Amino acid sequence: MFTFAENYKGLKYARLTKEQLDELRQEFINFLAIQKITAEEWESIKKEKPNVAEEELDLFSDLVWEGVLTQVNYLEHFSTNQLFLFKVSALTMSLIGIKIDRDDIDITTATGYNWLQQNLMDDRVNLYSSEKVIKEEERNSDIFALIQQGANITKGELYEYMEEKLP
Repeated sequence: MFTFAENYKGLKYARLTKEQLDELRQEFINFLAIQKITAEEWESIKKEKPNVAEEELDLFSDLVWEGVLTQVNYLEHFSTNQLFLFKVSALTMSLIGIKIDRDDIDITTATGYNWLQQNLMDDRVNLYSSEKVIKEEERNSDIFALIQQGANITKGELYEYMEEKLP
C-alpha cells in the first residue's frame, strides 16, 4: 500500500472540519482509492497508524483548499466601519478600501450598508485603492490568509461596482 502522505511535508492551509469532510465524503473515498486504500485498510490505518491517518486527512484538506483557492478571483471583508474588496489575478492583488469616519454607522448591518450605498460620496466615506505584485507560488497562501482573517470569496460584483466609482 502506497500513501501520498509518505512524502507529505505538512499542512499548508487548514484541516477541513468534520462537517466539510462529511460533505466531501465521496471525494475522500476517491482520494483513498487513487492510493489503492480500501475502506477496510483505511479503518486499519486509523487504528494502527493514527499519525498516517492524520497526514492523509491533512493532505486531502490541502488538495481541496488548493483547488478552491486557485479558482478565487474576488474576496470581500466587512468590518464595522471598513470594507475591503480584493481582486486577485495570477500576479497581482488589487484592493479597494472603504472607511467610514462615523461611529454611529455599522456597515455590517442592513441599515449601515444602506447608508453607505446612499452616501458613497459623503466626506466621511474614504475610498482608496492599491495594488501589489504577488508571487505566483504565494498567491493561494495570500488568499487563504485573507480568508482566515474573515474575508469571503465572492463573484466580484461589488468590487466591479466600486471600481467604477473610484476617482
